[in-house]
Amino acid sequence: MDWLRASATQQGRAILAGVLDPIDQTEAYLAAAKDHPDCARIYARLTAARARSEAVASHDRAKQERRHSLLDGVAISWKDNIDSGGTVTEAGSRLLEGRVPRKDANILARAARRGMVCLGKTHMTELAFSGLGLNPRTATPPNALDPDLAPGGSSSGAAVSVALGLAAAAVGTDTGGSVRVPAAWNGLVGFKPTHGALPEKGVVPLARKFDIAGPIARTVEDCAQIFAIMADQRAPDLDGASVQGLRLMVLEGLPFDDAESGPVTAFQNAVDRLGRAGAQVAHVSTDWLNRAMALSPQLFAPEAYGIWRAQIEDAPELMWQPILERFRSGAEVSAPDYVAAWESLARVRRKWIKEVVGGYDAVLVPTVPILPPATERLMTDGAEFVRANLLTLRNTRIANLLGLPAITLPTGHPACGISLLGHAGHDRHLLRVAAGAEAALA
Repeated sequence: MDWLRASATQQGRAILAGVLDPIDQTEAYLAAAKDHPDCARIYARLTAARARSEAVASHDRAKQERRHSLLDGVAISWKDNIDSGGTVTEAGSRLLEGRVPRKDANILARAARRGMVCLGKTHMTELAFSGLGLNPRTATPPNALDPDLAPGGSSSGAAVSVALGLAAAAVGTDTGGSVRVPAAWNGLVGFKPTHGALPEKGVVPLARKFDIAGPIARTVEDCAQIFAIMADQRAPDLDGASVQGLRLMVLEGLPFDDAESGPVTAFQNAVDRLGRAGAQVAHVSTDWLNRAMALSPQLFAPEAYGIWRAQIEDAPELMWQPILERFRSGAEVSAPDYVAAWESLARVRRKWIKEVVGGYDAVLVPTVPILPPATERLMTDGAEFVRANLLTLRNTRIANLLGLPAITLPTGHPACGISLLGHAGHDRHLLRVAAGAEAALA
């Protein structure tokens, strides 16, 4: 078996059974990363000394039969906006060059306490403000399915590290789709928890009212286990999960506007399989979705620019122009308009619960309505970058705006994912629904 491409939970159970040694597996990942020709484009930096120390400690616990979790000894990567104590953490930005936090982010500290091994920090979009994954200021990871295509972002290196067998799983962050887009475009599972479900301390912010960390992995079970560790709770029970009898809602209308045929066909095939597996599928459209999406320009960029304005304007030349312009667009929204937009969004969220999704176990949309575009064109055509970026993040942004947990699953079609949106605060139920869907789609 190729253990480098085994799921995180498979590796954890192999360690428990004495089949796999955390030291050997960590060394194998470090060697694979170091030897990969695109390592410098995927990992901002490897934390080899830390990884080896944590692997030795895990090895000793396994020998003494006192492992701290199922994933004790499993080696994963962390996005470079998640603080690692004593390790440079720059959030993909020259504005933060040389920044070294004193402590681990809370979620990383919790993972370390449960025995997980930190392999290193992965490249990302500047300050996490793009869904395409391009970053000429530091590095742009290659798409694992085709190196000429955009990897998806902003957790680009996170997804690519897993897809290429350079980490068992990864942790990224998601403000408008930054976990789910790269997961979908690299053939993986990506989970965005409900906003507020995980501590944000030690995570470099983009827009705090939307930011949330989340796992990228090979299976729903991997994501569930990593989420539980970061949330400091027991893992949800996924045994026997099935879609039989579940009520699923295909969200019609906007999620399909300007969509390419590949993602739409992949989505429709996946929905058909869920129906054949026993799910009750309804097709619904609602104007409340359009109302929520119309508020996006008044919410995301103003908060992001408000957080970063001083540092950006002190040295704007350090930023890539498309990202700089996206931040600066936030200056065009007045404070009254920003407050009014939040008031409107709160009303839409209440209507969503009361009038749209009551009685449904999950809402279904294509994760990304387009296939990953060619990196070269995005780098040279500013208008295409803006168009593709907005379209790439459109469907994933639905969950962020409405405050919902969401997860993307592979459909079996390259770079095409299907997303399941759950109910706010009911992350564990969504993970069980997703585990059933994963089984139906396998």
